[in-house]
Amino acid sequence: MNDITNDDKLWSALSWVFFPLAVVVLLMEDKKNRPFIKYHAVHSLVITVVLTILSTVTVGCGSILWLVVFYWAYLAYQGQLVEIPAITDFVKKQNWV
Repeated sequence: MNDITNDDKLWSALSWVFFPLAVVVLLMEDKKNRPFIKYHAVHSLVITVVLTILSTVTVGCGSILWLVVFYWAYLAYQGQLVEIPAITDFVKKQNWV
């Protein structure tokens, strides 16, 4: 992933903040073929499902964890790969990235 462009960084960061955009990114042919964008879009979708379930089960107390998503978006915009311990392992074992 040495050829990360500014466009890749922007799409990746936006897919973290606006999770419906992650679905759109994965449907666009030119974007889903970019490994950096696909990595962040898939992680964004999985973490959205996990945080939604966690927030529902804890009756909203888990909502504070949504602030971490902004940090991960910042890391994506800096060109770094986000490593979320259980989530990243799961996504890689499923061959989604």
